[in-house]
Amino acid sequence: MSATHEKSDDVIEEKKVALSHDVFSQISHADGVGRDYELKCHLNAFKKSAIRFGRYQWQLFIITGLGWFTDNLWMYGLSIVLAQVQQELNPVRVEYAVLAASAGLIVGATTWGILADLIGRRLSFNITLFVTGLFGLAAGGAPNFVIFCSLAACMGFGVGGNLPVDGALYLEHIPQSHQWTLTLLSIWWAVGQLVASLIGWGFIANFSCDPSIPSGQCSKSANMGWRYTLYTSGALTFLMFICRFFVFDVQESSKFLVAQGRDEEAMKVLEHIARRNGRHITLRLEDLQAVSGDTTSKPAPNLSTSIRNALSGLSLSHVRPLFSSRRLAINTTLTIIIWGLIGIAFPLFNAYLPLYLSAQGAASGSSSVSETYRNFTIISILGIPGSLIACAVVDYTRGTGRWLIGGRKLTLAVSTMMTGLFLFLFTTSRTTAAVLGYSCASSLTQNAMYGVLYAYTPEVFPAPHRGTGDALCSALNRIGGFIAPLIKISTTPASGSASAATANGPIFVSAALFMVAAIFAILLPIETAGKMAL
Repeated sequence: MSATHEKSDDVIEEKKVALSHDVFSQISHADGVGRDYELKCHLNAFKKSAIRFGRYQWQLFIITGLGWFTDNLWMYGLSIVLAQVQQELNPVRVEYAVLAASAGLIVGATTWGILADLIGRRLSFNITLFVTGLFGLAAGGAPNFVIFCSLAACMGFGVGGNLPVDGALYLEHIPQSHQWTLTLLSIWWAVGQLVASLIGWGFIANFSCDPSIPSGQCSKSANMGWRYTLYTSGALTFLMFICRFFVFDVQESSKFLVAQGRDEEAMKVLEHIARRNGRHITLRLEDLQAVSGDTTSKPAPNLSTSIRNALSGLSLSHVRPLFSSRRLAINTTLTIIIWGLIGIAFPLFNAYLPLYLSAQGAASGSSSVSETYRNFTIISILGIPGSLIACAVVDYTRGTGRWLIGGRKLTLAVSTMMTGLFLFLFTTSRTTAAVLGYSCASSLTQNAMYGVLYAYTPEVFPAPHRGTGDALCSALNRIGGFIAPLIKISTTPASGSASAATANGPIFVSAALFMVAAIFAILLPIETAGKMAL
């Protein structure tokens, strides 16, 4: 009886909102979106029936989480194998591998993110893991360093699209009440790091040349550990692609379809989600069309037409709205700058962490490969609580009016500043215990930082331009990742290795950049905690 009464109330409320101009007029116009789109998003029935959190969203949480998992699996997977690649392939500078991967990440982040706004999220969402797995597997069989770097760049092209596209697709299928789960997605990122360290510890510690053997004198047959690591990571990525493409029926974002004027397709997506969640949808196509007064719905273009239209229509049409008002322009600019600074700082420390751990261990009398990767695994485990802590505090706000304390901005600023502080302390370490302790602390705060950043960024951009906004941030982040190896090259010996003394140069730069990023986070004018993402 109560369910019938609730359904009746929903129908009455939908009609009131859909047909009342007075209600529409009370909705303030948001920056960067058209009024028709905004009104449809605020349509109560649209919110209730489109994005109730149920079975479909939990499954989507897992499927999108695999993309975040893959990002860190390969980020750390590459860093884990650098020492063994250097020992066997004897490159001039082993950092060129990170440089090549970063170049692929830049192109991938830009390409997949922009395509998500032009032809939809679903295509990019499905392809990225296939590209990553294919070239990741191939990199394990590289006969020389040039081919290894080329394949790493192609692998980076696939990885680059995971975070901006996956985050946007997930956000656009969840209600405001569950937007905190976007921060929780970062736990997959931490798990990816942990799995990479476990794979490396298992293979590299047992199937690698002795560290005392000079570079170039280590045979392939005696140094298969790093290849097994890449083979295993590639196979895992292909398995995740199969789950994403063949097992789970991923739906296109209903918000993207509404923004494109494809209301009929949006309704089909909502009906599919309602069935999966075991709910009844009462929203009608006419309710959405009543907002714009247009009773026609654009037909669904085929794939070739979508790609052709996208290539012919490349312009700044999805960039300008991100700077459509002074407040949004300042926020967009600061957000992009923060991504760029962290893009330099994060890989400057983490991409070479096994090298730093090995160097610090040798300085304190312990240079065991197994101990190095054991410590790396411990550090990875400590990243998981960071995601949970961030998830617990991102919605905690206090204050009214102009001044609001807490939420995404404060959590981001504090976690970023703490990361910088712990890295400064890392440079003062003189014992293995101190190195491990400060590394674990920074791992916790870094995962909290990225958890908030990856939630805040898609939330602050409106859905019609979210893919482009995420692409700009991710691209600058990856450009920072391209700059990081150059700093590492200029501050360490030509061998690419690090000693206890030379390791401190790039780490000091990393810590300083985290501090600067924290200051910019405080200055962000827009807080997204407690607000529905349009």
